[in-house]
Amino acid sequence: MTTARRIACFATTLRLDEVPAPVVEAAKLHLLDALGVGLAASTVPLSQRWVEAARRIGGNTGRSTGLGGSNGLTATAAALLNGSLIHSLEFDDTHTRSVVHGSAVAASAALAAAEEAGSDGGSLLAGYLAAWEVMIRLGLSAPGAFQANGFQISAVGGAIGGAVAASVVGQLGEAAAVSAIGIAGSQASGLMEFLSDGSTVKALHPGWAAHTGIAAAALAQSGMTGPASILEGRFGFLAAFARDPEAAGRLDRALDDLGTVWHLPDAAFKLYPCCHYIHPFLEALQDLIDGGLTVETLESLICEVPQPEAPLICEPWERRQHPASGYDGKWGLAYCLAALLVDGRIDVDTFAGPPAPEIASVARRMAWRPMEGHRFPHRFEAALEARLTDGAVRRVRVDDVRGAPGRPVAPDAVLAKFANNAGRTLTTDAAAAVQAAVLGLDRAPDLGPLTQALRATGQ
Repeated sequence: MTTARRIACFATTLRLDEVPAPVVEAAKLHLLDALGVGLAASTVPLSQRWVEAARRIGGNTGRSTGLGGSNGLTATAAALLNGSLIHSLEFDDTHTRSVVHGSAVAASAALAAAEEAGSDGGSLLAGYLAAWEVMIRLGLSAPGAFQANGFQISAVGGAIGGAVAASVVGQLGEAAAVSAIGIAGSQASGLMEFLSDGSTVKALHPGWAAHTGIAAAALAQSGMTGPASILEGRFGFLAAFARDPEAAGRLDRALDDLGTVWHLPDAAFKLYPCCHYIHPFLEALQDLIDGGLTVETLESLICEVPQPEAPLICEPWERRQHPASGYDGKWGLAYCLAALLVDGRIDVDTFAGPPAPEIASVARRMAWRPMEGHRFPHRFEAALEARLTDGAVRRVRVDDVRGAPGRPVAPDAVLAKFANNAGRTLTTDAAAAVQAAVLGLDRAPDLGPLTQALRATGQ
């Protein structure tokens, strides 16, 4: 049996009432977090332009909700818009071992497909969860290899995940789901070349993946076929994107426990809106700040960085000290650290405008070197060495990012993050209604309460 057929069998037989309750609760919390991030993104000028683009691409002839007030979109247009919004702030969750940003794809695809189909809340949650589990296993088949070859796994694997979500929500039969996966894999894309100049297209990656997955399911339902060997075949997904001869075997083994072992609860919530690799460094710096470090007392700072992370957050170092734009600053290790030291915070507004000269000036006191014996991607580690103006040297190390397995973020912190993000565009009552609707999705006979609350924009 091909891997696509194994995945399709899982997707077409998944029953939410057979999923362990803690997994369902984790899924609802991650979905709520993603919607909050997307709502916050809709208030940022850069992201607001994408709303009109989604209308032009997909039209206003559907039933699906676009976050931030663009309603009545086709499912593909809503998935494109919402996936891009959720990912645009670099504030969306990550399964760190697979380096997969799952919710931006899974939430946007499942919500758009469920609204178009008139589904109940359980179907939405099942599609969301299934997409996550498949995407994680794709990432685990060749951890780090996709990125090393220039592809974002959340984008290329996201196309498969989007098709899985749409297949679950649309109640496709096994044969149609196999074709949907094959069609989506044939259209998968998402290059890392945005790193060359800080282009904003990275935000589009999960949105386009979700768009691709929904379109693939519709095409499969209409009779188009896709190759069942799309994942492990000679010219398939793993050969094209991972280029690791062991990847097919790993994926095959990873699918052995699909439906019995659930990885979503291990995904890490992000507490800062910037590249996840930078988060442990921010935590380490906060320890130094809590110990008395200030802009005035810092002479220089050396960051020890796992080498596979360097292309994203260290290269070229001059631009990571003084980014090309606020958006580009989200990948600037030095710029983010300097912003925390100068402003005492890292939030959505840190990157909403052009880079601040005073932050870039402090960033120029910083340097980096490769970390020896790192454990990436199994852990997101960080080490800092600060030399003070009085000659003292302080060192601090973080062994893994907060939110990773073993260092969970408390649900109250996730709810507070949602309230803060949603409050940028929703009234307090509407935000509370979204929260209540998402946390009750597994019992919801329809999506009316959630849709109405998401559309109640305006303070």
